[in-house]
Amino acid sequence: MSLLPSLVFVLLLLLMVTMATAGPLCPGFYSQTCPQAEAIVRDVMRKAMAREPRSVASVMRFQFHDCFVNGCDASLLLDDTQSMLGEKLALSNINSLRSFEVVDEVKEALEKACPGVVSCADIIIMAARDAVALTGGPDWEVRLGRKDSLTASQEESSNIMPSPRTNATSLIDLFSKYNLSVKDLVALSGSHSIGKARCFSIMFRLYNQSGSGKPDPAIEPGFREKLDKLCPLNVDQNVTGDLDATAQLFDNQYFKDLVAGRGFLNSDQTLFTFPQTRKYVKLFSTDENEFFKAFVEGMLKLGELQSGQPGEIRTNCRKVNSQAVDV
Repeated sequence: MSLLPSLVFVLLLLLMVTMATAGPLCPGFYSQTCPQAEAIVRDVMRKAMAREPRSVASVMRFQFHDCFVNGCDASLLLDDTQSMLGEKLALSNINSLRSFEVVDEVKEALEKACPGVVSCADIIIMAARDAVALTGGPDWEVRLGRKDSLTASQEESSNIMPSPRTNATSLIDLFSKYNLSVKDLVALSGSHSIGKARCFSIMFRLYNQSGSGKPDPAIEPGFREKLDKLCPLNVDQNVTGDLDATAQLFDNQYFKDLVAGRGFLNSDQTLFTFPQTRKYVKLFSTDENEFFKAFVEGMLKLGELQSGQPGEIRTNCRKVNSQAVDV
């Protein structure tokens, strides 16, 4: 995650990215052209989780990092070329996003079953849903029919995605520009119910919050001691810690942790310290079903973001079809 964009930049971007879809998204989009598509995606995701439990949480994050940048078009998955800097090395993604090989495996399986039919953009949406369902969270019917972008923008990704240092006010402003409500923001932050994050993302919280030279006072003392041991000043900052106390299970423990002052990231804990978001943190901490319902609603809304730009069905998610060879 990276620095927030200027207001002018975001307004210009939103002229391109709107809730209007480039084509009709609908459930069962591949029912005739590739009826086994969703089953194939879930099977590959299940095998990936058995091999490395963290991988499904990593893949789930792709939906957020892809859809916020020019819509849900799999631009995130494009590798750099001689003429284009892709989004994988953007400030919010470098040394953070991982498990791209799982999407490669999904695409390979789908190309064997239904060549040239299922977009990489739709794979991201299906895989994110499956990551949640396979780890104990809700299951839902996804709307499909997206095309894959022909380009990517490292600069736009760096400018748009928020930093782990971001506070609730900035997050509310960012989400509102995509017609996502405060409730959507808090519910979608619950994606941190599974997975891990790096010490790099919290060093300032532990040792120099807001330039004070002191730890974030919002961290519960016992939890701070645990984080101090995990992430001492001389630590390899790629060391990871669990985002909540049940990091392999999608549940509402994340919100219980925030209420107790045990949020891993500053951008998480601020959701409880800020009044406008606190009420939803409290609600979701006591009512898991309400969290699940709100999370699904938020994911569906997020998945509707499209740029309206020309697209294609990539045969390789890492490059556009016009690339005869890797460059």
